[in-house]
Amino acid sequence: MSDKQKIQSDSKKQSSKPEKHKFEAEVGKLLDLMINSLYQDKEIFLRELISNASDACDKARYKALTDPNLLDKDTELNVTITTDKAAGILTITDNGIGMSREELIDNLGTIAKSGTESFVANLKNQKKEEPQLIGRFGVGFYSAFMVANKVEVITRHAESSEGYKWVSDGKGAFNIEPFPDAKRGAKIILHLRKAEKEFLDPFRIKEIIKSYSDHIDIPVNFNEEGNVPEIINKASAIWTRSKTEISNESYVDFYKNISHSTAEPWRTIHMHAEGKIEYTALLYVPDTPPFDLFDVKRQHKVKLYVRKVFISDDCEGLIPAWLRFLRGVVDSSDLPLNISRETLQHNPILSKIKNGLTKRVLAELKTAAKDKSAYEDFWRNFGAVLKEGIYEDPINKDKIIELAMFRSTLDTDVWVSLSDYISRMPEKQSSIYYLSAENELTARSSPHLEGFKARGIEVLIMTDPVDQFWLPVVGTWNDKKFQSVTQGNMDLSEFELQDKTSSSDIKNESQGEVDKLIAVVKLTLGDSVKDVRSSERLTDSPVCLIADTGDVDIHLERLLQIHKQPVEEQQRVLEINPRHDMIQGLAAMVSEEGSSDILTDAAHLLFDQAKILEGQALGDPVAFTRRLSSILSIGLLKKT
Repeated sequence: MSDKQKIQSDSKKQSSKPEKHKFEAEVGKLLDLMINSLYQDKEIFLRELISNASDACDKARYKALTDPNLLDKDTELNVTITTDKAAGILTITDNGIGMSREELIDNLGTIAKSGTESFVANLKNQKKEEPQLIGRFGVGFYSAFMVANKVEVITRHAESSEGYKWVSDGKGAFNIEPFPDAKRGAKIILHLRKAEKEFLDPFRIKEIIKSYSDHIDIPVNFNEEGNVPEIINKASAIWTRSKTEISNESYVDFYKNISHSTAEPWRTIHMHAEGKIEYTALLYVPDTPPFDLFDVKRQHKVKLYVRKVFISDDCEGLIPAWLRFLRGVVDSSDLPLNISRETLQHNPILSKIKNGLTKRVLAELKTAAKDKSAYEDFWRNFGAVLKEGIYEDPINKDKIIELAMFRSTLDTDVWVSLSDYISRMPEKQSSIYYLSAENELTARSSPHLEGFKARGIEVLIMTDPVDQFWLPVVGTWNDKKFQSVTQGNMDLSEFELQDKTSSSDIKNESQGEVDKLIAVVKLTLGDSVKDVRSSERLTDSPVCLIADTGDVDIHLERLLQIHKQPVEEQQRVLEINPRHDMIQGLAAMVSEEGSSDILTDAAHLLFDQAKILEGQALGDPVAFTRRLSSILSIGLLKKT
């Protein structure tokens, strides 16, 4: 069924009486938080409603390209604001695309599609920078309830003859009923609270429009008490103007409008490409991550225009997914006005625009990286997304790697590039060592780092899931192989210990006994492990688990399991620290008569300890407890 057919089917669903619907769970709580707790800057509601109206007009204009009859005689798209001081009513009207019955239910009956419950939790936890919450979580329309105790929406979709009226007090439910006299577009009627009558003042309304909506490419009219409507905004496409004509304030205002944010952008990129393909782009890097940055759809929010006519706000081939944090507009004069979204995806012109935009953004980031302090802020926010490009974009992967920053064992507060890391490598070091973990705290406490720390070898810390995918693809960088410290047999004997008198000093005289212990442990554990061997990477911990050379990394296996991806469970290698006092003590017992039961329990305990250190669940907690109690009892008896 086509969109038009779906809209027309609304008429069959009409009822002579208003239909009552409940909002999604927790919506009443959310609105109460917005109204009474979090927001001080209530004027934001008008910006949100005007932006929504402008988008509706853009969509109508785009639809009209393929359906000339859509707009009929009402071709002058606009947004109009009217006041009724006597009744305490503020009205925002547009003659855009409008909404069907189903769209009213879907769009106005659902808040925060990322999950209402978690959204409410986020709101509760936010105490500062209140206005940013609207933009971050996309509650747009519902900001009206900050100033109104009742909201009415009268609307008719441009492709339907049936109009509807939506009414709610924002306390948990809404009514929908047919409204035959509805005109194309939407009329939002706000019944303002007595305390919010300032938003009926003409000067106040004009001030808000100029502050937030001056650069919307749709005229915003103000009609004071039935007077002649007055256009308040400039209604000009800012991106078409020369850089010299645009103030920084204008750039910021436009960003706030299209991003629904109150914060200034981290960086602004305004470019005009000429030649075989001509296009203009005004792109922004946000100061904070958008709420949907890691949405599974990975959609960008850069609007595509053709000769100032809106085409799409989610054109798949315009911006690569790994740059989806960008906000802004792209306007091309080479694409046909009547191009469809399906055709766009395979258009060679669009592909060239995408390549040009990508190249320019990467160049801007390279320049920004010279200011390390500021660039670190960007990387904290968007580094995990940008690194997706290393895996997905072979053409640009080298440029992205050069921009990449990492935590390392060198310093807890320092971000390092691969160039920084390589410049500090000891002469004998031929690999770029890294450790993958769920978070930085877990990584820094990992026993796998002990041998590297003891020898002053820097290790990069990888905590983003995408790291597990791009690292195997890249393999090497500047002729240096990427090597996980949790994988393969690690020979660190070439590197001198920084403290030769420490407990990490090897006790060669007992190595033979340790080898016998390793044989006993291997025999006891059987198929539970792939191998048992002496470790060079441990200095303080008695054991650890590693992935053998060529096997799936332990952290990657865990990630795949969490996301329910098919992965064959791997046997792991148990490494034993021959320098550890406990291992030395167990090794001395190998030849003792009657110690076999103790060594059997000890072997299982060592394996369980290694699994615990890796964050893995124990296969048999009861057996673990029994063995631990047995070993402890023996130790206590010996002391007595």
